[in-house]
Amino acid sequence: MATEVILREYVEHLGNRGEVVKVADGYARNYLLPRGLALRVTSEAKRQIERERAKAEAREHDERQAAQALADALAAVDLSISRRVGDHNTLYGSVTTADIAEALAARQIVVDRRKILLEDALKTLGEHVVTIKLHRDVPASVTVKVVAAQAAGNATSAPAPTE
Repeated sequence: MATEVILREYVEHLGNRGEVVKVADGYARNYLLPRGLALRVTSEAKRQIERERAKAEAREHDERQAAQALADALAAVDLSISRRVGDHNTLYGSVTTADIAEALAARQIVVDRRKILLEDALKTLGEHVVTIKLHRDVPASVTVKVVAAQAAGNATSAPAPTE
């Protein structure tokens, strides 16, 4: 059975704020309504959505501008992340979204690691273009260079003698 709800927020794959959509009764009852993402369709709910719409549009505009400014800043960034490598330049481990977010934070650019889109962790040396979804309308790209770490001295030296 379908239930009509008015969306209070953008819900991916469903609709934008203020739209009236039909969803499964359980989806509305168990997910959308408890999280405050939607309201049941009533005349009072429609009036409430109209009141919220003006505030939301202003907030959305500000968020989009901030995301665009961050995307412009990210376009100029080339990250270089070093990792230990073994024989034949194979990586020990990989570069994950957390590593990329940490490298950006070191440059005073704060990006939530969940907004960094990687299908799989980076497991090879070289340049990789990584997409960051700053806002649903504003994607950004960053070039991540995975390089071999420099050895910190002679790793094959003998251990110090013990007494």
